[in-house]
Amino acid sequence: MAAGESTPFFSLVPVSFRLVHVLSVSSLKGGVGKATVTLGLASAAFSRGLRTLVVDLDPQSDVSTGMDVSPEGHSNIADVLESPKEKTVRDAIVSSGWTKHHEGNIDVLVGSPAAINFDGPHPSIREIWKLEEALASVEKDYDLVLIDCAPSLNALTRTAWAASDRVLVVTEPGLFAVAAADRALRAIEEIRRGISPRLQPLGIVINRARTQSMEHQFRIRELREMFGPLVLSPQLPERTSLQQAQGAAKPVHIWPGETAQEMAGYFDQILDRVLRSAGIEAPTARLLARMGDGGSESATVIATEPLPTEVSDTADVVTDRAPEPAEQPEAEAETAEQPSANPSTQRQQPKKKKRR
Repeated sequence: MAAGESTPFFSLVPVSFRLVHVLSVSSLKGGVGKATVTLGLASAAFSRGLRTLVVDLDPQSDVSTGMDVSPEGHSNIADVLESPKEKTVRDAIVSSGWTKHHEGNIDVLVGSPAAINFDGPHPSIREIWKLEEALASVEKDYDLVLIDCAPSLNALTRTAWAASDRVLVVTEPGLFAVAAADRALRAIEEIRRGISPRLQPLGIVINRARTQSMEHQFRIRELREMFGPLVLSPQLPERTSLQQAQGAAKPVHIWPGETAQEMAGYFDQILDRVLRSAGIEAPTARLLARMGDGGSESATVIATEPLPTEVSDTADVVTDRAPEPAEQPEAEAETAEQPSANPSTQRQQPKKKKRR
């Protein structure tokens, strides 16, 4: 297509070829740290020198706050969903305040509480493709787009997934969060089969893990038995330094302290998987570490090593077969936490949804 030529067909059909990789960060249960994971991945991409756009689709707009942007004088995600024209999209994109502390290219499509007005339970096909249309007008400016989704399966999340290549599901080691992860993967498969064939799950990241908790150990084992290779490593532990960096609206990669750098390393590893799945040319975290130690390797490499736990089809993992019950761990100390033993609270296998 010649430069400057208009592309009106974006409003009618999905784009089959794209220049940018789009990753949705999702959870169907609030309070599991989804925005925290989005900010951690944004920090990793920023430190890696990737041209990154973070779309704040959650009406709570925590990501916009954490990336130090002011919505004053700009359009926002609600305006974009109302009219996804290029002028509106570009007016809603603001450079992150993180660039005051470190050189780089990271922007935010500003969030707004008004986005809740576009989160109806039954979106039309036209509404579902609006974010895809909006991103098509700016995709040449970025290597990676991260979408912080709303914590539900209504229109906002479906709009994000229709515009995405991959979905990262965030959960925590608790009974209800495990059930929500199962619902999310089934919904991804439904969207992939019915609307967007390119959509695939990147995997499930376990956040706020406490390895000393026997309940957490049990739920982590349950997740691995249910979803196998879709459960990513590393697990993300609870660290106060992460909340401190977010409270100061700074990327965790520049926050001082060993625990902050520990968390930065974990997000680097997850980003490496994103880059491998997308085939994005960028220095890996391991290579950057070697270069920081005085190595002479070139910084321009492509992460082409195979994904050791890649899943080619969601249906390989998401099935209607009930998982084998996991054995409850025995108490190792009187003060250890005990997992719930009430049969009424155990996960029930959801009914299979009919294909639309």
